[in-house]
Amino acid sequence: MRFDASALPLLRELGDLKRISSAERDGSIAERLFLRGWAALAAGNPPVSVMRRIVAAALAAARLGDLDRATLADLGLSDAEALAVLERGFDEVAAGLEPALALELRGALADGAPPAGPVPHFAVQQAGQPRAGVTCPGRPRLLLQPPENHAEHCLMVAVYGVIAAPGYGADATEVFLAGMAHHFHNAAMPDAGFTGEVLLGDLLDRVIAQARERAMAMLDPAVAAPVRAALVPIGGNETPAARAFHAADVIDRVLEIEQHLRAASATMDTVLHTYELVHAGPVKTFHDGVLAEVGLL
Repeated sequence: MRFDASALPLLRELGDLKRISSAERDGSIAERLFLRGWAALAAGNPPVSVMRRIVAAALAAARLGDLDRATLADLGLSDAEALAVLERGFDEVAAGLEPALALELRGALADGAPPAGPVPHFAVQQAGQPRAGVTCPGRPRLLLQPPENHAEHCLMVAVYGVIAAPGYGADATEVFLAGMAHHFHNAAMPDAGFTGEVLLGDLLDRVIAQARERAMAMLDPAVAAPVRAALVPIGGNETPAARAFHAADVIDRVLEIEQHLRAASATMDTVLHTYELVHAGPVKTFHDGVLAEVGLL
């Protein structure tokens, strides 16, 4: 899909995977999918398979959160029942996807997200590396709490990029790899944002190249080769893959800030009526009465 205003609800919903977590699981869903994706890639799994499984899992999680296939099986559902639940969640959000891509990703739900395995150290570093927030040369940093980390951002750019790929005539796997790898340098390089880039000046490219090579060196050369190839075009926007990548990247950067502003500006009327915080049920009338008595309704 070529991104336009109709895509924003889905992109916002997927972006919230950076903020959804659950008991006995470290990090957000987005962070964990990033780590699983890199574990699978580093182990030599075909990138196209990893792309399908990770993006399909992200789309299902947009509505189901951590009610993934393994959890549903642990709670007593049969494999067929668990898959049917995932497909319902997927179908609720996937209507706007390019039909062939949606069919391809839906088919990957049967495989589930790649299993947990040894994670390259650079991916662990990215999960621990906060994003800079809003920076501008000559101005103090605008911090947003809690900050996203580089694993979450890269995962989301990879997912958005796959969704955008058909609209730009791009190869979805190439865009996925670019999204997953485009902040390799921030594994070793703390994020000082736009301000830091300007202050580094002519030294910026050398520092980024050195940091990126440290991450690349942690991959088998056969695994690193397609990653390198996917990163080459994104220095500009001349190729279809580069355009799909940059569309995904800029939208995630802006939506991350919008999420903080949107949450801060929500009103009680929106929470109570649009989102039905106190929703219909046998005791709603009583609940409404209690809230009215204390002045909250």
